[in-house]
Amino acid sequence: MATFLYRLGRRAFRRRGLVALLWVAILVGAGVAASTAPAPPEDSFSMPGTESQKAFDLLDERFPAASAEGATARVVIRAPEGGKISDPASKERVEDLVTALGDGPQVASVADPFEADAVSKDGTTAYASVTYKVNAMELTDQARDALTAATDDARGDGFTVETGGDAVMAEQEMGGTAELIGIGVAAIVLLLTFGSLVAAGMPLLSAIIGVGIGISAIGALGSTLELSATTSTLAMMIGLAVAIDYALFIVSRYRAEIAEGRSAEDAAGRAVGTAGSAVVFAGLTVIVALAGLAVVNIPILTKMGLAAAGTVGIAVLIALTLTPALLGFAGRKALSRKDRKAPAGPSQAPAKPKLGTRWARFVLRRPVTVLLTAVLGLGAVAVPAASMELGLPDEGSSAPDTTQRKAYDMLSESFGAGFNGPLMVTVDTRDADDAKAAADTVGKKITGLGEAAAVTPADFNEAGDTAVLTVVPKTGPSEAATESLVKDIRALSGGIETETGATMLVTGATAMTIDFSQTLDDALVPYLALVVGLAFLLLMLVFRSILVPLKAALGFLLSVAAALGAVVAVFQWGWLADVFGVDQPGPIMSMMPIFMIGVVFGLAMDYEVFLVTRMREAYVHGSSASESVTTGFTHGGRVVAAAAIIMISVFSGFIMENDDMIKMMGFGLAIAVLFDAFVVRMAIVPAVLALLGTKAWWLPKWLDRLLPNVDVEGEKLHKELGDSGPPAQPAREPETAGV
Repeated sequence: MATFLYRLGRRAFRRRGLVALLWVAILVGAGVAASTAPAPPEDSFSMPGTESQKAFDLLDERFPAASAEGATARVVIRAPEGGKISDPASKERVEDLVTALGDGPQVASVADPFEADAVSKDGTTAYASVTYKVNAMELTDQARDALTAATDDARGDGFTVETGGDAVMAEQEMGGTAELIGIGVAAIVLLLTFGSLVAAGMPLLSAIIGVGIGISAIGALGSTLELSATTSTLAMMIGLAVAIDYALFIVSRYRAEIAEGRSAEDAAGRAVGTAGSAVVFAGLTVIVALAGLAVVNIPILTKMGLAAAGTVGIAVLIALTLTPALLGFAGRKALSRKDRKAPAGPSQAPAKPKLGTRWARFVLRRPVTVLLTAVLGLGAVAVPAASMELGLPDEGSSAPDTTQRKAYDMLSESFGAGFNGPLMVTVDTRDADDAKAAADTVGKKITGLGEAAAVTPADFNEAGDTAVLTVVPKTGPSEAATESLVKDIRALSGGIETETGATMLVTGATAMTIDFSQTLDDALVPYLALVVGLAFLLLMLVFRSILVPLKAALGFLLSVAAALGAVVAVFQWGWLADVFGVDQPGPIMSMMPIFMIGVVFGLAMDYEVFLVTRMREAYVHGSSASESVTTGFTHGGRVVAAAAIIMISVFSGFIMENDDMIKMMGFGLAIAVLFDAFVVRMAIVPAVLALLGTKAWWLPKWLDRLLPNVDVEGEKLHKELGDSGPPAQPAREPETAGV
């Protein structure tokens, strides 16, 4: 592989104009295709195979006029203090509000509180249910503005009016400020690392072109492959981070080869042949981790994972072809001003060891102390993860000053905590004559459980063969008692089918949240096995070792556990909540563990490959086990540190978003990268390698014969180029401000 990539790098360097033109043409073509393509479909949240999804599909089929997929809003109105909502003045205010709501665009129906029995027992509060003809993503600005105007007009004179429901869900603008912050910090880090505007600009330019092509391709293929607009969110986050890192690694190796006295073309070829091999396998591990999200069997996660994996693939191709082409344009300008003035070839003057070199030597002297400190420290941070509670964010977790949260609290106070999470129980008999008796039986059995605050009479479809009962729990949507109620109701289904012949299913937002969490929980172990197993095989090919990939996987699990512990401490327990702007501590988002495993595993293996391939290269070329560790940090430490800081900056930008879910994702990914790069890869990895010595690179002979030799360390390349012995270690390194 190294030989092939060496030739590819030299060819791209020589034909830099053509290569650059081709990538620009692809970018323009993808942009034009995206701008002329039909609008992508809206998100459709579904969970195939779950009971709540089956019930939802049944409702959509049997109650088509109910607009099961339509957006909803619940407008809550409370009479002035001391008054009743049924007072003449209050009743007139409510009627005016209902009329104004019904006049809004895209409105299918509005339920009058007095006709729908939607008045609280104390007579102070009522709510009007608004159903729209389209889902929340398809609501126009005019429809939202009309809803806001109607509620604003109803306020005043002591009346309190607040609105909840997905129709007023705040839209998050992903892909804006957060990415700009990441690019800005990345530019500063690259400039400090390379000491050259030209060298700093190349990774950024490569990343912008690569991500631009990836996002445009998603837009162009959106309607054909049913990729919704939100699938580009993860692709933007990951694609931007890895594209900068991959180009950074190749540019850094190019500068090191120039410092050895190579010509610019030869240096570019060698950089792609050696560092490019690491980029290929690092990219493959990220692609495996992201594409593996398909095993969860939740379409929206599958689409996000595949879209991001495709963007990572483009980033790898960009790094292997466009980066050496840009190096061809830059030549020695990719070096810092001081290095450009220095004579070519290794300097004979001794240089002060870099921070990475000094750190590696420190770890080699005290491996046990460093290892125990790092493992115990991460273990302590991981402790809160043992008490993690999973759920999906609802309006009860919104900021206290939002209208959704105020409406949620008003409904809880006036109608009960469970009112914000009602369950929908469907009864399907296939025979209208049996439907009423079956529905009555279901209602009595659910009431007999004694766990529900109310069970409403059944509503029947036009054919009369399907009924829907609404069950209001005594507890809130995210409480354990509500989950127990769902399980107890579902446990009745077998007996009801035997007794009445009817099929009973439970759905509703609360039931779907429970099923969503269960689906993710069931998929966690298979996903881990798939991702870690495939990545383990890839790393065995790269490092020709069993213990090094095993150490990489165990270190990753430790960093993810610690990151989840930090997420629980901040977002569930409320530690440092004010610092990170967490308005309402609560359950951790259900997809957080599996999402972090997928994304962080790929990024963690990036650091592992970047750092350890240089160690492996030195070891294969004759260095001792301890010398190879030092060499890896001397040449790769600053690259990993810069790459990690860039990724942390990209993810940290999302902490400033208003949405707690996005904030949680940004914090979790940023802290995971911090732990993995600076604790696991920088401390645990060299400590373990120091303790293992030459055993770290052991591979059974029979397995060595079975595994193809991909030559990541460039041994065949050095022989072909006539290099004698191990590559000379430069006494003068390229001038950087990195580690």
